[in-house]
Amino acid sequence: MRSLLFSLLLLVAGPAAAEEVVLGLSKDKVAITATFEGSDILVFGAVKREVPIPSGDPLEVLVTVSGPNVPVTIRRKDRVAGIWVNTDSLEIDGAPSFYAVATSGPLEEVLSPGEDLRYQISIPRVIRSAGALHGLKDTATFADALIRIRSNNNAYQLREGRVAVDEQTLFRTSVRLPSNLTEGEYKTRIFLTRGGKVVSRYETEIAVRKVGMERWLYTLSRENPLWYGLMSLAIAIFAGWAASAAFQVLQRR
Repeated sequence: MRSLLFSLLLLVAGPAAAEEVVLGLSKDKVAITATFEGSDILVFGAVKREVPIPSGDPLEVLVTVSGPNVPVTIRRKDRVAGIWVNTDSLEIDGAPSFYAVATSGPLEEVLSPGEDLRYQISIPRVIRSAGALHGLKDTATFADALIRIRSNNNAYQLREGRVAVDEQTLFRTSVRLPSNLTEGEYKTRIFLTRGGKVVSRYETEIAVRKVGMERWLYTLSRENPLWYGLMSLAIAIFAGWAASAAFQVLQRR
């Protein structure tokens, strides 16, 4: 009877993962200061196994880093009566402010479309699943425009073949975070695949925070907008007066 119960427990628990990720990050916190010009995050790790390396398809690794979701409005301009005006717009409830995906090989070779649909890994798949799309029926055109614009600004990055894998056990890559980061938690995911199928995954987070004067001003603008506005007005008035006074002194000379 006991052996039967033990066998049932094993069936319920299921088999342990044959390959698991052991991850390391060069930093898990990023501080945004007045002189912040971006940051490089080194992602490295190893594959833990209880059995020998499986034969067949080689191990592939994908790394994604996703910033906080923010609402986005995409507008299309058309020429009307000789003037460029906004004619259509599309609202996305939440698109990643930053998204990077690095792979150990061509994306279409290391990840099947079905697994991409399941885990939302590629940039187009992430955008289409980010939030409700409001406005037009032709949402794909607007989503592609958002990807193109943010890719040009280095906010969306596809880094194929940039994950180095050694002996199907050790892996490493780096992700460049731009200077115009949105404060929040940056979810980092690592996927191990074989034959395009995900065999293991791991998630962690990188905290991005404003510090120093930037943090104080940010908090003041959110918690005391009236005082923030008055202070900004006072600084602008003082700067204008100081510039005028300096100009008058130079004229007298």
